[in-house]
Amino acid sequence: METQNFSTTDDGKAAAIVSYLSIIGWLIAYFALYKDKETELARYHLRQTLLFAIVSTVLYILLSIVLVPIIITTGLVFLGYLLNVLWLALAILWLIGLIGAIQGQKKPIPFIGEKAQSMFSSI
Repeated sequence: METQNFSTTDDGKAAAIVSYLSIIGWLIAYFALYKDKETELARYHLRQTLLFAIVSTVLYILLSIVLVPIIITTGLVFLGYLLNVLWLALAILWLIGLIGAIQGQKKPIPFIGEKAQSMFSSI
């Protein structure tokens, strides 16, 4: 029986991509794809997506606590539009990171990409 060698030149690309798919995707990327084969590309994107998830979650919670009650009580609908612009901006930043992972590049997400590399240097 012939043994196939499944090692690829992936160099962590799968872990980098999966880390963008949600917090569950991040956990899968870290524990299932990265831990056995630590690569620089996977490490870079795991750090970046972890900080992105933290920032997004904190913004969501803070804005829900602060702005949503203001919108409801005052009727300032334009604040709702500002929230939508913020979520669109976060989606664009997420997409920039995901495209970098798909292309196998260590492309930083604007505003947080470089900070993530120093904050989570233990990953």
